[in-house]
Formats: sequence, structure tokens, C-alpha cells
Amino acid sequence: MCVVSGGGHRHLSKTEVAVMAKLFESIGKLGLALAIGGGVVNSALFNVDAGHRAVIFDRFRGVQDAVVGEGTHFLIPWVQKPVIFDCRSRPRNVPVITGSKDLQNVNITLRILFRPVTTQLPRIFTSIGEDYDERVLPSITTEVLKAVVARFDAGELITQRELVSRQVSEDLTERASTFGLILDDVSLTHLTFGKEFTEAVEMKQVAQQEAERARFVVEKAEQQKQAAIISAEGDSQAALLIANSLMEAGDGLVELRKLEAAEDIAFQLSRSRNVTYLPSGQGTLLQLPQ
Repeated sequence: MCVVSGGGHRHLSKTEVAVMAKLFESIGKLGLALAIGGGVVNSALFNVDAGHRAVIFDRFRGVQDAVVGEGTHFLIPWVQKPVIFDCRSRPRNVPVITGSKDLQNVNITLRILFRPVTTQLPRIFTSIGEDYDERVLPSITTEVLKAVVARFDAGELITQRELVSRQVSEDLTERASTFGLILDDVSLTHLTFGKEFTEAVEMKQVAQQEAERARFVVEKAEQQKQAAIISAEGDSQAALLIANSLMEAGDGLVELRKLEAAEDIAFQLSRSRNVTYLPSGQGTLLQLPQ
């Protein structure tokens, strides 16, 4: 082997070549060992993000009872496998079609905020699986809604919506707890009825409006009748008072009313510019055109 040293070439001896070959071989082995070791260490570490928990599945012992919290943790490569669960509250809308007490079709959509009980994650993973929400929530929601809605008729579902929502929440929370689920909020977001019931409600509203209008007309006619009676009674009493006055005072009352009427007429005429008064019993000279 020839190397360049200073101003010329120098041939390496066999011993030097063997030493360098061993050195390069050792470096290669060390690099390979480091790579294998890094891969082993990396496969022995796993991270659990915030709001999540992990369940360890062991190939020899099955699902472990301990729940792993947030952070970086060790495991045995190939033997153990982490299963990550999201333990934060998540929303889910469940639409249900059911019947009321009076056999009306009701379309209800229930909005649920749910999360798993962290201490029961091993049981949930073993008995239900990772997709526990898909397997549990639609079935128990439909079951509870049908049971609760059947206790009310269509009108009560509208007027007592708060009571219906509270009963659904209590029953559904109790039912979900048996599967290791916590329901943070349950609310009715959509409530409609069938076409026939909607048309019947509209017809009922129209009938009620027409009844209110007819009652108003009747009450108005009754008020007009009472007003006419009161007016007639007033006229009758006035006529009776006038007749009594004439019987007591004779023609004096009539003469007094004539004088009052004449005074009023004279006052009105005096304010008119088109009226001229001529004194009676005296001669009056008028300038007439020749």
C-alpha cells in the first residue's frame, strides 16, 4: 500500500496495513452496535400526550391492570405494546327516531359530551375495544330515549322539554356508567314531529285564532248592547226628569229653554259679518243707488 508523505511516496508495510484494517473494522462494528442499540432504546420508549392514558398489552400476560399516565415511559420491545386512549371530553351527536305516548313519530338528536373513566381503561379495552364510543353510545342512547319519550305525549314533549332533557340525562348517565363512561353533558339539540302532527298543530292554531276572533266579535256586540241599554236608560231618565219639571213648573221651563236658545242664536249671529241688525220702530235711511 502506498501513501503520500512529504514530498514523496512511501509504501506501508503489511503490519501497518493490518492495523489499519482492524481499526476500520472496529469502527464499523462500533457504529453498527450504536445503531442497533439506538433502535432498541427507541423501540423501548413511548410517549403519552396530555389528556391521554395508555394501557399496556403484554404478549405473555395479556392486558396489564396499571394505567400509564402522561409522559415518556419504557417498555419491553416486541413483548409489550402500548394502547393510547384519549381521556378528554369529546362531543357526539346521536339521532334517534322514536314514538311518543300518543303514538306520534318524534325525531330527536341528542348531543353528548363523554370521556372514559381512566381507572377502567383496561376493562374497557378488554371487553369493548378501542372504538368503545362507536359500540356503546348509539345503542344505549337509543334505548334510553325511547324509554323516556314514551312517557310523554307530543304536547308534553314541547311544553316540558326541560323535564324530558333532565330525565334523559339522568337515565343515560346511569346507563353509561356501567360501561365505564362519564357523561359531562347531555342535551336535546333537535326535536321535530311527523308531517301529520305538524299539519294538525297548524290547523289547531288556525282554529284557535278563529275562535279568539269570534269571541272578540261576541264580546264587542255584547258591549255595544250594554252601551245601547245604558244610553236608552239615560234618555228615559232624562225624559222623566223633564216631564216632572214641566208638571211642577208649568210653561216656565219651556220659556226658559226658548230664551237660552235665542240667546245662543243671537250670540252666533253677532259674530257673523254678513248679518246687519235694524232697530225696530225707527226709520232707517239706506243709501240706495239711483
